[in-house]
Parts: sequence; structure tokens; C-alpha cells
Amino acid sequence: MTAPPIRATYSLVDHHNTPVTERTYRGRWQLVQFGFTSCRVVCPRALAKLDDVLDRLGDAAAAVVPLYVTVDPERDIPERLEAHLEATHPRFTGLTGTAEQTGDAAASFRVFTRRRDTPAGYDVQHTAMTYLLDPAAAPARYWSDTRDAESIAADLTALLAAART
Repeated sequence: MTAPPIRATYSLVDHHNTPVTERTYRGRWQLVQFGFTSCRVVCPRALAKLDDVLDRLGDAAAAVVPLYVTVDPERDIPERLEAHLEATHPRFTGLTGTAEQTGDAAASFRVFTRRRDTPAGYDVQHTAMTYLLDPAAAPARYWSDTRDAESIAADLTALLAAART
């Protein structure tokens, strides 16, 4: 699989309210997932799968920084992202910002988002893809939501091994 045709840029804050960009994590592979903490099915399943991927990498996972970028900045403020991720997926760093900042980040990854009103409030429909940026913060790979943990881990293992040689 080739690199995705995306810019992969962002200027957000992490769940500790520290400003970050794609350059913040240079030197490490960035595993990027878009979602939101109020999601009940797709996002929790995607994060669980990526936790499985990181488990399969073993010690090599230290070269990867897993990022969870919100598509719901209205609710996903840093404190909410921190509480959610520490309770469910502590390896992940949550990223948020203003609606404009998160919209710009989504657009740079070609992530579709749309707010949809529901009887319980609202939901956010969005592209369900996982993106990988290389240590220079350039787009390297992407995987659809249908890819399983085993095949993603195999791809990552090969990329990490090739980068060490």
C-alpha cells in the first residue's frame, strides 16, 4: 500500500492542553485515528484494534506515538479527552482544538465529518481510517476500518524493520 494523498498537517492541543503539530512528534511514527469520545461503536472498536496492533508490535511500539484526533471539539475538550483515554486507551494522546483547527486537521487528512442531530443530542459521522506518518511527519500508509489488527501490525513491523536498516 502506498502513502495516502494527504497533507497530514495539524495545529492542535493535546489532552494536557499543550500545543502540538505534526512536527512535534518527528523522530517517531505517528499512528493517527480520528474519532470522538461520545461514539459508542466505531471509535471504541477502532481504538481497541489499534491497542491490539501496538501489543503485537511489542518493544517496537516505543517508536510509535498513537494519536486520537477528535472530530467533536465542542465536547472533546482536553480534560474530557484525557479522562476518556486514560480510562480506556492510556497509550493514546488525544488531540483537540477549536472547530476551525480540528476541521483543518480533518481536511488535511481528507477526513469527512458531518454533525447529525439525534434525539439524544448529536452524533458526528466521519471517515473511519487509520493513518501513519513516518518519522519525518510525512504520510506513509493508511488502513481502512476493515483491516484487522494482525495485518496492520504486520505492515507496521515491516516498515519499522526497514527503517532500522
